[in-house]
Amino acid sequence: MISSLHGTVLHTTSDQVVIEVGGVGFSVAVPADVAHTASIGERMLLHTSLIVREDALSLYGFADRDELEIFGLLISVTGVGPKSALGVLSHLTVDQIAEAVTAEDDAPFRRVSGIGPKTAKLIVLQLAGKVRAAAPTTKTAAASGGDVIDQVAAALVGLGWSEKVAVEAAAQTASDASDAERASVSSLLRRALAALGPARV
Repeated sequence: MISSLHGTVLHTTSDQVVIEVGGVGFSVAVPADVAHTASIGERMLLHTSLIVREDALSLYGFADRDELEIFGLLISVTGVGPKSALGVLSHLTVDQIAEAVTAEDDAPFRRVSGIGPKTAKLIVLQLAGKVRAAAPTTKTAAASGGDVIDQVAAALVGLGWSEKVAVEAAAQTASDASDAERASVSSLLRRALAALGPARV
């Protein structure tokens, strides 16, 4: 079992990275935010899940073990395959998934391409009691910017980024900004756009 990879990024697409480890290039399917932050020539650590099928071996990689754990839970749900689970993690953070399951709200899952109403309900039902409550750090970051962060995130979604990437970028930008910039949607948006670069849609 390949449980992690640590090597040099050789190539990236919107949903995959190729990492060279010991002279071998591994193609790894990743969430959109991981693909976006991967830079060719730089080293990257991914926590991975090897999915074995009759006709293929596929690697799925994540930035941290929490995402890997959620991925494992998602593919245990009836009707959710690895690609659908990756889609969920490309659009929702671990905390957002936990909050939706805790609130018995299947709407966030229905917004993910490839997840129908029945599957969305099954995710909520079968993950109940299996996911941890949202991490305090995320809530603190959201509270520190209030509506401004929400507006910046919404603007980024409108410009082509996934909800997950947009929320994380808005919160990170706010944490690095001055008090004056945190009070201005336009200032934070400019900083977020400068950090993100071109959208990968």
